[in-house]
Amino acid sequence: MSREFNYIVRLHGSNLDGTKLLPYALCDLKGVGIRVARTMIKQLGLDPFERLGALSDADVRRLEGILENPASGGIPDWMLNRRKDPQTGQNLHLLASDLTLRQRGDIDLMRETRSWKGERHGRGLKVRGQRTKTTARKGRSVGVSRRRVQQQR
Repeated sequence: MSREFNYIVRLHGSNLDGTKLLPYALCDLKGVGIRVARTMIKQLGLDPFERLGALSDADVRRLEGILENPASGGIPDWMLNRRKDPQTGQNLHLLASDLTLRQRGDIDLMRETRSWKGERHGRGLKVRGQRTKTTARKGRSVGVSRRRVQQQR
């Protein structure tokens, strides 16, 4: 093997561990799960059992290209993480800080429109109808003071 092994590979603005297998190394990027990673690798024709650090520079560039625009790389629309974006109407796949910023913007919009989900997000409570009587307790809601219960009787 004439190529040297890269222990740190730079992809989409973050340093990834070159010693991990290709699909699991891609999962370290926020917004890429194991299913999307395996599909990307299959579309590029790469070996999923190869280490990320063993890829050539050309393969890393191809990987960067499919991360930037997965739909053009053959990834189906139903696998993208932001379908029918409210602002643009396009199917997008957001990664890293773009995903975090867009998520925060969506929550802020819900708060401004005073929707139920926005109110729950604002108060730090469960949003999707889960129980809150006994779970997700933090702060002052934990426990019952025994003295107060006996005084009320």
